Amino acid sequence: MLRQPAVAGYFYQGSPSGLKDQIERYLVPTESRIKALGILAPHAGLVYSGPVAGAVYSRIVLPDVFVLIGPNHTGLGSPVSIMTSGQWMTPLGPVAIDEALAVAIKARSRRVQDDMLAHLREHSLEVQLPFIQYQKKDFSIVPIQMMDTRFETCADLGNAVAAAVSEQKREVLVVASSDMSHYVSAGEARTKDHKALGRILELDARGLYDTVRNEDISMCGYGPAVAMLTACKALGATRAELVKYANSGDVSGDYDQVVGYAGVVVC
Repeated sequence: MLRQPAVAGYFYQGSPSGLKDQIERYLVPTESRIKALGILAPHAGLVYSGPVAGAVYSRIVLPDVFVLIGPNHTGLGSPVSIMTSGQWMTPLGPVAIDEALAVAIKARSRRVQDDMLAHLREHSLEVQLPFIQYQKKDFSIVPIQMMDTRFETCADLGNAVAAAVSEQKREVLVVASSDMSHYVSAGEARTKDHKALGRILELDARGLYDTVRNEDISMCGYGPAVAMLTACKALGATRAELVKYANSGDVSGDYDQVVGYAGVVVC
């Protein structure tokens, strides 16, 4: 099945030429890129989060396969929803789902359900694709949406991803799609967000989960981030790097009510 874009012309430019121009503005020229096991990347409208997303996608070597894990904002579908076949369309063309890896991940977790409904109107994974498509011609994805963000579910998913990737012996990037604090002052956002980012930089999945919950941090994709960290640690990650942090006020000028954005690379 072909999954049509849900937010083209809204979260990002809807024409191929317009989208290419938009992505080009956000990518950062670099002389060297690093191989990564995972990243944290934002998913707001690109006018706001594009500079952070562009910075993190510019920092890494892009592999042939991407496991995309994002929060379910719509409430549709299963608690943890994967698509195991089909294609995703953006204005830059279709992207195939990696069926072998998707099926392998699903087989390793009873919590993961094959369910397209969760993906139809959700933006958190869709907005990642243009950054990859602009830079890489051939690649495949495994899309996963999370509505159940209990720690046990996050850890289970992360371990399932790691086991499937290890068995297939492939270079895969695990992408956790998340914005940081929502609709607080810029100062409060920075303080709270850096508490969460501190746990991410320590590769501390449980610490991230507890910090977000105990500090009441409105990080919408903390579940995907916990799953990503769990997977990367199991795959041998030893360090993480904060590439860029910003907030919506840097664009709108309103620093009283901001959304925070962070780009992190896990190696």
